[in-house]
Amino acid sequence: MATDVVELILADHRRFEELFRTLRDRESDRAMALSELAALLVAHAEAEETEVYSALKRYKEVDNDEVDHGAEEHAEGHQALLALMEVEDTSSEEWESKLEELVEALNHHVDEEERTILNDARQEVSDERREELGRLFVEVRQSRLDDDCGDISYVRKIAAATEDRID
Repeated sequence: MATDVVELILADHRRFEELFRTLRDRESDRAMALSELAALLVAHAEAEETEVYSALKRYKEVDNDEVDHGAEEHAEGHQALLALMEVEDTSSEEWESKLEELVEALNHHVDEEERTILNDARQEVSDERREELGRLFVEVRQSRLDDDCGDISYVRKIAAATEDRID
């Protein structure tokens, strides 16, 4: 298993894309896929913000504005996730609409993060430090998963707590 933080984050991004495909499939178990996405997305974002983003801000070649913008986009993602989770009928047009809002928000964030923050980290942060950050990222992400961070009550809490970060 990879321990480089950049590779770990990229692996989560690819898993998000797989889950989006499942969520778009009307024949799939959408509720189960949404449950997995919610847990992974929240755990991923919190691990990035607590361990990775704060560390990367210390590197002069890593753009602090992009790191701050990434945190704002996490807040937007939490809002969009909550909006989807609150729609009970996974076969409704409202659910489809909220899903597309979430997909759009997350794809935008993933694209920007990969082109800016992660490219900067790959170029400017030593292999050893990326490995160390990878271990911390996995530890925090797993801790959040173990705490059921994808539960709707927790998503409501973090969505409310991060509302002020959204432009």
